[in-house]
Amino acid sequence: QVQVVESGGGLVQPGGSLRVSCAASGSIGKIMAIRWYRQAPGKEREWVATTTTDNTTNYEDSVKARFIASIDNAKRRLHLQMNSLKPEETAVYFCDWAIYDGGKTYDYWGQGTQVTVSS
Repeated sequence: QVQVVESGGGLVQPGGSLRVSCAASGSIGKIMAIRWYRQAPGKEREWVATTTTDNTTNYEDSVKARFIASIDNAKRRLHLQMNSLKPEETAVYFCDWAIYDGGKTYDYWGQGTQVTVSS
């Protein structure tokens, strides 16, 4: 069983920065990718970024050049540095670990961390 926990959310002013993190623990097989999503009130969950274990990340267009993901493979932890935040980016931020084990890939989700961008 794999447990995923997000942390680091909070309140930040527009234009400010915040770093959220996502840690996995338990019986972890081969990590295929780690994805960040966010869900604003009343909206669908949307994809933000995908990181692979070679520290390569693809970003959704609206966050490129402002968000930076980095992975610590040894600690099974992923960080998402978010800069120049906008009020419309207020959302619960989730991470999803895609892990290959026994011939299948499984997705493990955390409970999310709230990010509020407001003055």
